[in-house]
Amino acid sequence: MPKNPIPVTASNPADAFNRLLTVLDTLRTQCPWDKKQTMETLRHLTIEETYELSDAILEGDLEEIKKELGDVMMHLVFYSRIASETKAFDIVDVLNGVCNKLVNRHPHIYGDVEVENEEDVKRNWEQIKLKEGNKSVLAGVPASLPALVKAARIQEKARGVGFDWEDKSQVWEKVEEELQEFKAEFNVADQTAIDIDKAESEFGDVLFSLINYARFININPENALEKTNKKFIKRFQYLETKAKENGKALADMTLSEMDIYWNEAKKL
Repeated sequence: MPKNPIPVTASNPADAFNRLLTVLDTLRTQCPWDKKQTMETLRHLTIEETYELSDAILEGDLEEIKKELGDVMMHLVFYSRIASETKAFDIVDVLNGVCNKLVNRHPHIYGDVEVENEEDVKRNWEQIKLKEGNKSVLAGVPASLPALVKAARIQEKARGVGFDWEDKSQVWEKVEEELQEFKAEFNVADQTAIDIDKAESEFGDVLFSLINYARFININPENALEKTNKKFIKRFQYLETKAKENGKALADMTLSEMDIYWNEAKKL
């Protein structure tokens, strides 16, 4: 006989959510591992689960997305359960809080504000956040975000209050300008005189301007780079496999020999 009755599979959202709450409450009080967890110990696991969800989304694997969404949701409920033990807040506070925020930041839906397009919605969103107490439009960008994602979010938020280029051609001119400045750092007669710190700064400017241009043409730079990463990995692993099948070690092959397999991978 099981120590606890197994909650019945739910058939509607409310019952399904209550089932998760019940399971987490039981685990928190009876499972040795779950009883020891804190917000700090869960933090890195939550980050890992979020990246796994991101991978599933990029792969377009709906079954995996469903599974990873469940894992992330479990973590959110777990944090709320831990906080409720010190009466800091509970899941009801969390859900009411996000609903109140969404209602407040959508006055064109729940109020009498008129909007014409998505840009109006974003602009209103940032203005409302400032009224709520944010000291800066950029205050909502997490300091620990990966640099590429952070750059995109900084630019999006600045755009939300009208600080932006007027046309994508202007942005591309900036990209070319930054590329020339970066190139100039290495076009010196004495290569030992290169200022690496300055070159690094100029390279950062190149990346920032490219991310800006990507935004103007509706390309998510993080998604674009990650898709290229995945593409490179698949092609390189094909190269490794073909080399092994032919009894060769990559370290002993010439670049020309590797290119044969690489070009085969590109055609697949």
